[in-house]
Amino acid sequence: MTGRPITGGRRAARLTLHCLLAAAVVAAGTGCGDTTESPTGLPTGFPDDSVAASQAPPASTETDPPAAPAVINPCDLVTQQEAEQLAGTPLDAPRQVEATCTFTSPPTGPTAQVEVFVGPGAKKMLDINRELGHEFRELPGIGDEAYAEDNNVYVNISGQWISIRLVLLNDPAENRQALEDLARVVAGRL
Repeated sequence: MTGRPITGGRRAARLTLHCLLAAAVVAAGTGCGDTTESPTGLPTGFPDDSVAASQAPPASTETDPPAAPAVINPCDLVTQQEAEQLAGTPLDAPRQVEATCTFTSPPTGPTAQVEVFVGPGAKKMLDINRELGHEFRELPGIGDEAYAEDNNVYVNISGQWISIRLVLLNDPAENRQALEDLARVVAGRL
């Protein structure tokens, strides 16, 4: 070699030669001449299929991870009519932000809001309110477990937590039965 760079046609020819040599090496190492397949789905052409079988991926000894819980749209759990009945006033159409669905009162109406939370955020709200010393009532017969506090209900169904919160400027005792009834309806939808 003269030390000059390879240019033009000579470079293309040398690259082609390298590619052909690489292809030949790969074909020789994999039994490329025989296109039949072994029961493992790998090429045959070896004296016995033990080499092909040794190249098969190892069988998994681990169990499959549990399936992720189904994604639940929080706005599918409470209807417009149910939210308005709970709030006792007309509400705007629901707005969904991630795992939260919020029904708010129009600016011209009385203050009211219904919020539906799904997933870990609902459970976190319950945990925080417990840490703050809020008083809870157990709601038997709703989901796997259910609890209520002033203007909030929390329901667990197969590990999926749902919370319904009512914002209303009245005595929370007036809303107790309506919240529990809605929790029962929502649990039945899951």
